[in-house]
Amino acid sequence: MHLLLSENRNKLKLLLQQEAYNWDNLIQVLEDMDDRLGRAWSPASHLHSVADNEQLRDAYNACLPKLSDYGTEMGQNEALFRAYEQIANSDAFASLSKAQQKIITNALRDFRLSGIDLSNEDKDRYKVIQQKLSKLQTKFEENLLDATQGWKKHITNEDELSGLPDSAIALAAQAAKNDGQQGWLFTLEFPSYMPVMQYADNRALRQEMYQAYVTRASEQGPNAGQWDNSELMYDILRYRTEKAKLLGFESYAHYSLATKMAKDPQEVLDFLNDLAERTREYTQQEFDELSLFAKQSAGINELEAWDVPYYAEKLRQEKFAISQEMLRPYFPVMQVIEGLFAITEKLYSVKIKQRDGVEAWHDDVMFFDILEADNTVRGSFYLDLYARQKKRGGAWMDECIVRKKSGPGIQDPVAYLTCNFTPPIGDKPALLTHDEVTT
Repeated sequence: MHLLLSENRNKLKLLLQQEAYNWDNLIQVLEDMDDRLGRAWSPASHLHSVADNEQLRDAYNACLPKLSDYGTEMGQNEALFRAYEQIANSDAFASLSKAQQKIITNALRDFRLSGIDLSNEDKDRYKVIQQKLSKLQTKFEENLLDATQGWKKHITNEDELSGLPDSAIALAAQAAKNDGQQGWLFTLEFPSYMPVMQYADNRALRQEMYQAYVTRASEQGPNAGQWDNSELMYDILRYRTEKAKLLGFESYAHYSLATKMAKDPQEVLDFLNDLAERTREYTQQEFDELSLFAKQSAGINELEAWDVPYYAEKLRQEKFAISQEMLRPYFPVMQVIEGLFAITEKLYSVKIKQRDGVEAWHDDVMFFDILEADNTVRGSFYLDLYARQKKRGGAWMDECIVRKKSGPGIQDPVAYLTCNFTPPIGDKPALLTHDEVTT
């Protein structure tokens, strides 16, 4: 990383020695420089999210301040800013494609969001803030991952598993075996956590897991203070506010919206408040119905947070004779993938084909090419479906290689597609819930 950043800085100095600038002699070169840097950093950043370990974490955190400094330098380089302005104000600008014009327009906006107009003293302060935020935000994510992985519930009495579906029990048994223990092991990873909340008759177990889940990385709960994000949150908010005001914005929300569709925070709040108002009546009706059901069927006078998923599932079964668990056999993972690809192929007239032999970070990861009708590759993606240790929760897409003009042709994009679904149990294929299918 140090070598790449040094080479980029040296190349930029040479570029800025030119007298006149255009797309080809400046911006295309900068785009290629950014792409090379991105292709080096993307795998490290991705692995930090899906296959974290101490060595990778140390390397990742060592690179963060270097990348933060580089980004700030580029965003506050006045000679580079003037070069972009020269191109934007030239007669040649009108002959550029809409995509090229958009890149230049966005770059000029981003120079200002990076503090190009600040005094030297304020620029130095901006650089410090950026470094602080990159470290704080990374530590926040690491604490959340560590807190999620740091809690386990080991059960040896089978009676405590009453109500749980066979798939959840088998997953817990597999987790215990992998951990070198007898019985069943439950964690705060979603495929382990959610079935307990939906199906476990043991109310105390539901409460214990719920409280452990919602207090992760905080000053409360079973691991109180061990990976506490409280101070980090205050620091992140403080530095974000300082950054926004330094750049002349009323708040960080105003700063954030400078690159988004909504024109100001009030527009966002109006939308959310209107949505809440439109749904409040129906939400209250549903909650009242659920509360009445819990009271009549189980004598629960006050519905707690750890009761809601459980009795919602019971009510669904009573009203519709169906549950998430009953649907699993209809959704073996490869059948779901084939269905997803069939829809995609019909909508976009492409073919999606698995490619074997591509190195990945875990044996479960698959790699696919997206092909035109003539079998020309137009893009590819890694598919990482299952929850596991050292992997951040949630579902997301990220860039491995971006699509861009590269000389006479187009550089085909490669994406990471990441989920946290219920993993296979033993030699059986993974069976997804309907919620996982829609995700």
